[in-house]
Amino acid sequence: MESWVFIAVAAAAFQTLRFMLQKQLSMGTLSTGGSTFSRFFYSVPFICTLAIGYALIKGHGVPDLSGMFWLYAIIGGLSQILATWCVVALFQQRNFAVGITFKKTEVLLTAFVGLIILGDTISLTGFIAIFLGLLGVLALSQKPGNVHGSFLSGIVNAGSGLGILSGIFFAFSAVGYRGATLEILNADPLYRSSMSLMLVTIGQTLGMMVWLKLREPGEILRVVAARKTAVWMGITGMAGSLCWFTAFTLQNAAYVFAVGQIEVIFSLVASALFFREVITRKEITGIALITISILCLVVFG
Repeated sequence: MESWVFIAVAAAAFQTLRFMLQKQLSMGTLSTGGSTFSRFFYSVPFICTLAIGYALIKGHGVPDLSGMFWLYAIIGGLSQILATWCVVALFQQRNFAVGITFKKTEVLLTAFVGLIILGDTISLTGFIAIFLGLLGVLALSQKPGNVHGSFLSGIVNAGSGLGILSGIFFAFSAVGYRGATLEILNADPLYRSSMSLMLVTIGQTLGMMVWLKLREPGEILRVVAARKTAVWMGITGMAGSLCWFTAFTLQNAAYVFAVGQIEVIFSLVASALFFREVITRKEITGIALITISILCLVVFG
């Protein structure tokens, strides 16, 4: 089995841990913006140490960064901020496993982005897989207890909107990050991924710091006060992102995301064991349909 598969599984595991911590912090300790910011803020010292240290040990030096690198990095970094914001906001409305599954529609959305932007064709089997995923999203969109409400009212709600938005932003983020890593002319995938991640994370941290200073005065101090928990979110976030970036340098982002669907299983375990959340039969059906659709899309599409 190729190395990128194991790296993608590791990325999914780290990301699940990070979202668990992010959900905990967003449920009263920090605002949605503060929780999103802490993920980048506490990652900076770790990724800087790793990227610079690795470059010095390997003797790679400072990379020659093109204008296209910065374009891809900005698109990827901004999209990731918006995607993370959506997921954290979604956690405040739905349970952990459902929130993660909404996010995983990124794989289906990546197929559409590739079709529209790159002209990538999708087979008949691929369209069937996408339709199964749509059914899964519709099942997840029905809020628990929506017995008397209409089907449309169950679908059109803040939870489904945030979930779809997160998937869209994560799809653009993956494409941006893959493009950025490929712009660094070096054969070492870890060097390319760590350098890209360091520069993107620094930019994300500075950008969100300005935003919070203007829009949520005092939230940065609350992020600092929550450091005993938030620092672990930074570590797991950095580890997960580094794995994603490295996998993107080795394989197409859609395939990397497809393997990353194991995160759905991880989130189910976390939802039941750590958050004591009850997952309904309808939600399990939705999760299963989305997972099956993604497997079909990758294997047969």
